[in-house]
Amino acid sequence: MALGNWAIVADAPGGPEVLVRRECEVPAPQPGEVLIRHRAIGLNFIDTYFRSGSYPWTSTPLIPGAEAAGVVESVGAGVTRWQPGDRVAYVLPNGGYCLFRTVNADRLVRLPPTLSDTVAASVMLKGLTVHCLVTSCHVIQAGDVALVHAAAGGVGTLMGQWLKALGATAIGTVGSDAKAAQAKTLGYEHVINYRTEDFVARVKELTAGRGCDVVYDSVGRDTWHGSLQCLRRRGMAVSFGQSSGAVVDFKLSQLAAGSLFATRPMLFDYISEPKELEGRATALFDMLEMGRLVVDARHVMPLAEAAQAHRMLESRMSTGSTILVP
Repeated sequence: MALGNWAIVADAPGGPEVLVRRECEVPAPQPGEVLIRHRAIGLNFIDTYFRSGSYPWTSTPLIPGAEAAGVVESVGAGVTRWQPGDRVAYVLPNGGYCLFRTVNADRLVRLPPTLSDTVAASVMLKGLTVHCLVTSCHVIQAGDVALVHAAAGGVGTLMGQWLKALGATAIGTVGSDAKAAQAKTLGYEHVINYRTEDFVARVKELTAGRGCDVVYDSVGRDTWHGSLQCLRRRGMAVSFGQSSGAVVDFKLSQLAAGSLFATRPMLFDYISEPKELEGRATALFDMLEMGRLVVDARHVMPLAEAAQAHRMLESRMSTGSTILVP
């Protein structure tokens, strides 16, 4: 096909500087596939993990991008559910930093008319992750106490609201007073600035020594060992990211201090079946339409500036979600 597409690619792992714009062909949808024109693309830490080589590449060059929203342009043979003009969204490990791409038809979800492309691109990865964390990794019950690291980040801003909606007490950690003020408006009953306070001591104080039922840790190396100390007897530690680096010096025997549980979930194992993906997406969209979740997508940047967006994310300069627009 004629040229008319472009993507942000990396030819080798490295820092944000490896991301470059490259012209490419518009792909033709194969049987069972759908061609999508992107309108909004979400930025996530998983993009930086792949770009840096922390997560292995399955092909070269790499096109990052795990969540996006757009419009169906055409469909391949055998696709009956989708038609040109349908508004759709998806979450996949990579491939989103482009104008056009093909996606397997069963990996798409239909967007409600009330949901904007920007909001959809903010929640497919982050919102579905939160749904898995609070309904599957640890089933939140009313009255539970949950500690959430990076409470002002893309996942954290949704997590506090969802925990509150389920009747749990949410404690968040952040890296600045400004982020603390923001987190307090998004469902967190208590917010700890880990740069000025010992979050382990503060959690024990807030829980009268009992500890939390669950800790959601997307930070990794800098927080994991402290996270374990924040748990009640038989509490659950959920590690779902490593923004500060991979966890080191962790031994299974550490869980014996309190008969603790630990898990390292990957979203894609919880949405592998189309029915499960659709069910979780429906629950997420319902929360948004009911107003129980408010999306903080204040940062909108051109896709061509993806390298700068990665720098902002990794330096923790941004709060909430960042959207890249082709």
